[in-house]
Amino acid sequence: MNLFLCLLTAGALVTISRSLLWRIRSQPAKVNETENVSRIRDLKAIKERHETAATLLELVDKDGAGAWPPKANHESWPIALRPYKDIYLELIVLLPTAEPSRDDDMNNERRNQYRSLMRKLLEERINIAQVDATMATVESGNWDAFPRDAYNGFYACVAVCRHAYRWATIPVVKVAQREKVVDFPQELDVPWPYLQRTFGVTAESGNNTANVLHNFDERGERVYKINVGMSDLITSSEEVFFRMFYNVELLAFPIYYEMVRAIIYFDDDDKSSCLNHIENISLRVRHLLLIFYENLTESRVSHSVWLSYVQGFQGWGVGRMVDGEFIKYDGLSGNHVLFFQALDAFLGINRYLSDENMTRYIPVNQRKLCLALKKHSFRDKLKGCSDMQIEDEIKKIVNQLRVFRAAHRARVIPYLEQPAPERLIMTAGKSVLEGPTVSGIKEALKVLDEMMANRLRETV
Repeated sequence: MNLFLCLLTAGALVTISRSLLWRIRSQPAKVNETENVSRIRDLKAIKERHETAATLLELVDKDGAGAWPPKANHESWPIALRPYKDIYLELIVLLPTAEPSRDDDMNNERRNQYRSLMRKLLEERINIAQVDATMATVESGNWDAFPRDAYNGFYACVAVCRHAYRWATIPVVKVAQREKVVDFPQELDVPWPYLQRTFGVTAESGNNTANVLHNFDERGERVYKINVGMSDLITSSEEVFFRMFYNVELLAFPIYYEMVRAIIYFDDDDKSSCLNHIENISLRVRHLLLIFYENLTESRVSHSVWLSYVQGFQGWGVGRMVDGEFIKYDGLSGNHVLFFQALDAFLGINRYLSDENMTRYIPVNQRKLCLALKKHSFRDKLKGCSDMQIEDEIKKIVNQLRVFRAAHRARVIPYLEQPAPERLIMTAGKSVLEGPTVSGIKEALKVLDEMMANRLRETV
C-alpha cells in the first residue's frame, strides 16, 4: 500500500507541458452557437408539426440539458455526490502502469490494492442513504437541486468509476478478463440503476454517452482522464481519440436539424426546399467525416499505445444473474455513436445493433430519434424526374458513407493487430474474442472484419 500512496502523491503533479500538448493537438470542433440557438428555436416552433422535430427537441431538452452534444456540469452537484469526483481523480494515477506485468499473481495483487483503496475511500466519504435520497428525488421528477447538466456530469463520473473498479489496472490484463462477475461497492451500485433508468438503458457497463460525451465539461475539456502520469504519446493519443467522438456530435447536430427539415419539406411536397437541405447534409457529412480521416492516423493516435492504453478501459465483459439467467455485458463500441445510427436511419438503411443491444447501450431518446428518422425516411418514395436531383444528392451521401466505412475497415485493423501480450484478444464493444476455438489474432479479428464488410455491403 505504501508504494501506491507514493505513486498517488507523485501522480498528482501533472505537468503544464503535457496539458499544453493536449490543447495544441486536440481542440473542439468549430461550431456556430448562434445558429444552433436558432435551430433549437425553430424546432420548438415546429415540434407540433412533425414527429422528427419533436423527438430531436426532446433529445436536446432532456438528455442534452438544452444543447447537443449534451451539456455536462462537473462542479455544481448536490453535496452528497461530490466525493465521487474527488475519489476518481485521486486514484486515477494508480490505475495505469508503464510496464504491464504478465504475472497473474502480481496483477491480482495490484488490482486488489486498487479496489481495496477505492472501497475504503468510498466507504469513508460517501453517505449511501443521502445518495439514494438524492437520486430518488430526481427520479420523482424534482430536478430543482440537481439540474440536467449536473446530472449528466454525475452520470459520467459514476460510469468511469465503475469502469476503473472493473479493471483496476491499465493496461487490461488476463486475470481481469477472466472474471465473470464483479462485486461492486454499494456506493457504485446504488446510484447506477437510477442513472440507467433516467436514460432508458439497462447495461451494467457505461456507454458512449456517459463515458465519452458527458466526460466533456462546459469548456470542452475532458474531466476524467485514464492515463494520468503516462508518456505524452499515450496521453495525447487518448485525448485525440475521445475528442473525435465528441467533435462528431458537435458537427452532427446541424445535420440532425437538416434531416428534420428535409423530411418536413418532402412531406409538404416542397421539393426545392427539400433539395436545399439534402445538399446541406451532403456538405456537412463530408466535413464531419474529416474528423476521422484527419485524426485516426498513426501520427495522432499511435498504433503502439491505443490497444493497451486507450481501448481497454472502455471494455467490460462481465455480467450478473437476471431472472435466473447469466447476462454478460459489453463495453463501448463505435456502433453506439448516434451520428451513424441517425444517418443510417435517415437513408433508410437497417440498423446494425439488435433490439436487445439498443436497449442495453443506447439512451432511449437517441433510440426514439433514430426510429422517427427511419419511419419518415423518404428515399424509397423518390420517383420520376421531379425527384432526380434529390435522389442524386442522396446517392452522394450514401457514397460518402460507403467510402468512410471502407476506409475505417482498413484503418482499424492495424490498431487491433498490435501486440498486447499482457491480455487476451479483446475489443471494447465485443469483449474477449479469444477462446478454445480461436487463438491467433488473425482468426480472432476475422469475425470483426466480416462484420465491417457486411455493414459496407448493406450501405447502399
